[in-house]
Amino acid sequence: MARLLALLGAPQPFDPTHRYTTSWILPPFFLAICRTILSIYIFTTIFFIFGWNGAHHHPDQSRASFSFFTNLGYWGLGFYFLFSSLHTFSYARTGKSWLQRWPVVLQVAHTVFYTTVVTFPILVTAVFWAILYNGTWFPTEFQGWSNISQHAFNTVFAAFEILFTRTAPPPPAHLPFLVILLALYLALAYVTHATAGFYPYSFLDPNEGSGKLAGYILGILAAACVIFGVIWAIIWIRWWLTETKFGMHGKFAKHTIVRDEEMMELADGRMK
Repeated sequence: MARLLALLGAPQPFDPTHRYTTSWILPPFFLAICRTILSIYIFTTIFFIFGWNGAHHHPDQSRASFSFFTNLGYWGLGFYFLFSSLHTFSYARTGKSWLQRWPVVLQVAHTVFYTTVVTFPILVTAVFWAILYNGTWFPTEFQGWSNISQHAFNTVFAAFEILFTRTAPPPPAHLPFLVILLALYLALAYVTHATAGFYPYSFLDPNEGSGKLAGYILGILAAACVIFGVIWAIIWIRWWLTETKFGMHGKFAKHTIVRDEEMMELADGRMK
């Protein structure tokens, strides 16, 4: 079991040097504030869109939004920043985050959640602007803002987690979870067609050609795997530059308790 947990990025004791709740440049309290602001922006965007749709007699669009990978991913971003901000606030206050007190299964879930947060938003942005966007700018300011918020700012928010925290590169063992989640979404898309009569994305329509459909599915799957690899490399480079090259091991809470051997590993440039 210990070996499996280590492969999944949740060795016990969990997160001994507080990588999920610290930054190499921001004090924990300010990191928590930044995460809170991002969560508030995301949820404000979601509910403003719902309100706009209702006010303009399109409540069906709000209901249908739960069939789109973009919207589901945006909800995920909002909840990630909400919970990560709470974990960071608790760490800043006591020196030990709520996450470190949670059951092991939830700790594993959080590590996988983090991996989706730094991978899927970039996939969403790439697919939208490369495949779905028709090259004509949106006819209203609302449509422009809502699409930028969900198809561009999402990657900016992911980049914040990638570049400014102390998280380690996502374990390769998380890659199967990404594939499973994409497969589950594919199933949801066809359930949507069977129950609501539409495909969330036109390229999922098999009437356009089975070969074309297979090409899109395999292409998006391959893109997700490539993005995972690129993000892994970027996080590793960030770690190497900040901690090994420049000795910026992190901004810790004043109550932090880190064992001597763990601090020695940080000082030696080893990732813990």
